Amino acid sequence: MSVHPHPIRPVPEETARIARLVFPKGNRYITMRDEIGVLFTDDDFSELFSTLGQPAVSPGQLAMICIMQFIEPI
Repeated sequence: MSVHPHPIRPVPEETARIARLVFPKGNRYITMRDEIGVLFTDDDFSELFSTLGQPAVSPGQLAMICIMQFIEPI
C-alpha cells in the first residue's frame, strides 16, 4: 500500500448551511470540525506507508472515523 497525501477540502458552504438547519442545537461533529478543525492529515501517516503499491484509503480520514466510532455510545 502507498499513500499519496491530499489536502482535506473545506466543507462546502451549502453543506454547512444545511447541517446547521438540520441540527439547530448543534452536533458534536459539527462543533469538533468548527472548533478544532482537521485533526489528522495524510501527511501525518506518510512515513508508515511505502511509495510503491496500490494507493491506500486516506489514513487521516480513517483515524478520524475510528475516533468518532469510539465516542459514540453503544
